[in-house]
Amino acid sequence: MMYAPRVFVSMMAVLIVFAVAAYLTTGSLLTALGETLLCAIILQVGYFIGVVYLVHREKTGAGKDRHPDARSPRQVNDDLGRDEIRADAAARVRLHDR
Repeated sequence: MMYAPRVFVSMMAVLIVFAVAAYLTTGSLLTALGETLLCAIILQVGYFIGVVYLVHREKTGAGKDRHPDARSPRQVNDDLGRDEIRADAAARVRLHDR
């Protein structure tokens, strides 16, 4: 699973390292900036394609054979409502200070 904050931090780290390497390689700040911008665009396009692929795979059910115990998000949500705890159980709990 991809988490947005982790992805953004990772992408920024990659771009910073790329920018430093590009500057050290070319010696030109403007060229390094342009190449870093191009690298950022390529990263974003790759991220977008990855997300579209994951959504498509989940929607078509192509990923169902990945593990015999795998459950769809719908099955997980259905199971969440089938517990034996009543909704007012927390209100009936008595707490004591010791």
